[in-house]
Amino acid sequence: MLEGMSALTSATKGRRMAWLFVVVAGLLEVGFAISMKESNGFSRLVPTALFVLFAILSLAVLNLGLRDLPVGSAYAVWTGIGATGTLIVGMLFLHEPATALRIGFVALIIFGVIGLQLAGGH
Repeated sequence: MLEGMSALTSATKGRRMAWLFVVVAGLLEVGFAISMKESNGFSRLVPTALFVLFAILSLAVLNLGLRDLPVGSAYAVWTGIGATGTLIVGMLFLHEPATALRIGFVALIIFGVIGLQLAGGH
């Protein structure tokens, strides 16, 4: 009986850690998207190097999360965090438009990401 409880607790911790990996990978995706923008077509060395670094790290950390999560849910959450984070950084720091409609659609992405995580299949 206790062995079963221990295995269940271990599996739950593994899924939590996997989701944490997906969240971190999504935040790193924001870094590579912003770096790509700032690289000016890969013509600026530092932003280009940061793009490569963030992209490799993001995909590597996402891969860790995919060990314990369904690919569809994890990938959708990863891209949702990346898209939403990039949009928010663009509005706050890159002077991109912050219209009510854009903010409303960002909220829909966030709700979708949360829903996918809650219904992750594991």
